[in-house]
Amino acid sequence: MTEETRNTTQESTGTGLVLVTSGTGKTGRRVVERLTARGVPVRVGSRGSEIPFDWSDESGWEAALSGAEAAYVAYVPDLGAPGAPAAMTAFGEAAQRCGVRRLVLLSGRGEPDAAVAEEALRAAARGAELTVVRSAFFTQNFSEGAMLDGVLGGELVFPAADTAEPFVDADDLADVAAAALCGEAVGGPVVELTGPRALTFTEVAEEIAAATGREVRYVALTGAEYEEMLVGFGAPREEAAFLAGLFTSLLDGHNAAVTDGVKRALGRDPKSFTEYAAEAAREGFWSVRP
Repeated sequence: MTEETRNTTQESTGTGLVLVTSGTGKTGRRVVERLTARGVPVRVGSRGSEIPFDWSDESGWEAALSGAEAAYVAYVPDLGAPGAPAAMTAFGEAAQRCGVRRLVLLSGRGEPDAAVAEEALRAAARGAELTVVRSAFFTQNFSEGAMLDGVLGGELVFPAADTAEPFVDADDLADVAAAALCGEAVGGPVVELTGPRALTFTEVAEEIAAATGREVRYVALTGAEYEEMLVGFGAPREEAAFLAGLFTSLLDGHNAAVTDGVKRALGRDPKSFTEYAAEAAREGFWSVRP
């Protein structure tokens, strides 16, 4: 067993090799864990893998896809980014040449630019069964992502106004993705995943404060203010403008509705933010660092 190809002694599901792109990231590593637990051979697609995979270097994609029956496609930096449609076309064509039978694509809810990239992959990988998993914001953004420092500092600073978002747990998404990669029915070719309840960022701060016993408050910024903050932290202007525009467009209220996607795919309710916050606090994600 090499670094990027993992298996277990458990009885295999019969699914062949699965490439997990961004395999050490927030969702990718969770998908790897679940496939491995099912006895499915996994190739972890990352820059440091024995067969490296890098979204910025197309030359290595075909080698990573070689021999794979399925692939989890988690594009970095975001499926709505300007280069995503071209990348999805190239990745889909490589998957087609390699005979990949099944693709599961991570996408965003209510994100028009991401939908363009979805269609690019669908058109390029004509011979593969494609499942698109459109996700709400992850709860783990507050414990593993860019907003962790804000939580630790006692302030969540974000351009969300008072909009509610039905945050979804990345563990739930990984369960759905793993099932789809193994050929199980998850509710259709396009699945929208949310948590069970929409919360404003003020309510998120209150939930985290209750779980940690520390004061956490939400500070709302405009998109322009958020862009300037990112630039002040050292982000390139183009990247800062993209992120500010993305977040303000996604958090304008059109994504506030809760879906039953997790229940339809897995036959159980999604994890609530309260459950997530309690677990994250127990596991020490929000312990104050020396």
